[in-house]
Amino acid sequence: MPFITQSSIQEVIDKMDAVAVMGDYVRLENRSGRFMGLCPFHNEKTPSFSVNPDLKLYHCFGCGKGGTVMNFIMEMDKLTFPEAVERLAKRFGVALQYEAGGNAETDKNAAKTEALFDLYSRVAGSFHYLLAKTPQGKPALTYTLSRGISYEMVEKFKLGYAPADREWLFKFLSKRGYSEEFLADSALFSRKYPRMSFFADRLIFPINDRQGRTAAFGGRLLSGDGPKYLNTSESAIYKKGQTLFAVDAALPEIKKTNEAYIAEGYMDVIALHQAGVTNAVAPLGTAFTDEQARLLRRFAERVNLIFDSDNAGQTAAVKGILTCRRNGLNACIVTPGKAARGDSINLDESEDAGAARDALKKVINMKDPADILKEFGKEVLKNCVKSVILDLDYLIARSKELYNTNVSEGKFKAAAFVFSYLETLDSDVIRDNALGQLADALRVDREAVRNDYNNRRTNVVARHSATGTSQDQRPHNVPLRMNEELFLLAVVAVNDSLYSQFRARLSIEEIEDPAAKDIFIALEECFVHDETGLDALLPRISSENARKFIVERGVTTEFSSNPEQLVSDGIKRIKQKRIERRSAKIVTELRLIEGNQNKDENTYRLAALDDELLLEKMHIDAELCKLKENKE
Repeated sequence: MPFITQSSIQEVIDKMDAVAVMGDYVRLENRSGRFMGLCPFHNEKTPSFSVNPDLKLYHCFGCGKGGTVMNFIMEMDKLTFPEAVERLAKRFGVALQYEAGGNAETDKNAAKTEALFDLYSRVAGSFHYLLAKTPQGKPALTYTLSRGISYEMVEKFKLGYAPADREWLFKFLSKRGYSEEFLADSALFSRKYPRMSFFADRLIFPINDRQGRTAAFGGRLLSGDGPKYLNTSESAIYKKGQTLFAVDAALPEIKKTNEAYIAEGYMDVIALHQAGVTNAVAPLGTAFTDEQARLLRRFAERVNLIFDSDNAGQTAAVKGILTCRRNGLNACIVTPGKAARGDSINLDESEDAGAARDALKKVINMKDPADILKEFGKEVLKNCVKSVILDLDYLIARSKELYNTNVSEGKFKAAAFVFSYLETLDSDVIRDNALGQLADALRVDREAVRNDYNNRRTNVVARHSATGTSQDQRPHNVPLRMNEELFLLAVVAVNDSLYSQFRARLSIEEIEDPAAKDIFIALEECFVHDETGLDALLPRISSENARKFIVERGVTTEFSSNPEQLVSDGIKRIKQKRIERRSAKIVTELRLIEGNQNKDENTYRLAALDDELLLEKMHIDAELCKLKENKE
């Protein structure tokens, strides 16, 4: 896709009113030029959320969150950077310009991508028409409705029907001007027989991307032999491991509730949406992947997993939990049976207790939401999926099902089963609490379980060291302490118009603090690429602590008063201290030479070195005088 030009991005940043934008989310009050409000990221009674309208920065002194206004929009509304730019451009009347990418090949790829999206949209519409409006699609529609899926859901998800004639789609599209070469690369047809449709006599489920564009299809077999479900093969617009079924329909509720439901199949997700659980999605013919988890992590904190109660479903649930935790998501397992034991099923008073028990047993044993919807209706389904257990509770219960915990060997295996989960936790406090819960559940000494876990970790580290591989070690972020170099670089960062004269007077070799060097390098990169503003600078700073330092100081007014003088004075102080350090070192070296001249046979060499150091000392003293006299 074409990129938004840098000049357009800068125009959006220049024109946007930071207070107006932030005011849509936070009630701000002007306090001597600083706008304060209650932080939207944590609960507080006293305002600690500060906005700097000039630098277009925000920072919360309570929870530490901070960044540019663009970052804020992206986090609050779960947008990508281009989406945030486009939204703000519409609001502030900026006509965006796009660049093709700089070469013909990029333009060609972008055009092909657009053409593929257009093709899939047309095909989805045609399949939907065949299902909803034609006699040949009636059996597929009848099957869908017989599963308890309403016609409203058929329309909402644009379900369709692929005809049994495998050449129908090719003929249909060829008549509408699509070339055989283009269709061969569309993933809609057999590679071996390019006129044969990939889907034949199947109920079709359009698979949309986050923007609601159809990128692929899933198809359920209605008759004959073959796989029950098929998915479009991967293409330029579809990567199954990075996409979730119904993600476009589920996103509004996921953002609102901060949680998502993951079911196993298309029908299950549609059934959940029909029951009002509209934050439900599903993987696409594969296990729940890290990429899919990271996609959800942008919008949610918790995932509720709905899997079959058979061994395959239980295994998938365990993998799903680990995938969630590994990617920063909390996880729960939905337990329909637990809800069913309550008042989920409301039978008529005329029905006897035996019928009630039979109905209860039936819903407890049902495998998926689609079956519960069909048998008992949407209210029962909605109540059932509200019943969840925490992932650790589930894993402990599962370990006790797999192993005989009445014997020591079984206790050891059950504990080891849960250790993989513990390794995904990024908090020592949470991990220690989980270890205690595991030990209590297995009725063993807590210290014994902790020792077994630590031994396992030690062995894993040893194996990685032996093979030369590394583990993910999360750095402990220590807040930066103010020093003269950091102060100077922060002043330049928030007043980047001063950078050109700054870099002419001070080189990066004269900076010693690593975080200050990091900021210096980022400023130089922005200068070389002719980019200005903190939206361009902050992503280039590799140190998270340095970024936080800039943002936290930037929302204050300490760098806005006479920044030219601050920079000039800062450069002088750094140069002066550097020269003074070198001068002190020379004095030390001269004293050593004086003490060694009578002992060393090579007195002439020492005398020459003495002269060199004295000359350098005179030169340094002259530089110091100039600095102190403001004649630099």
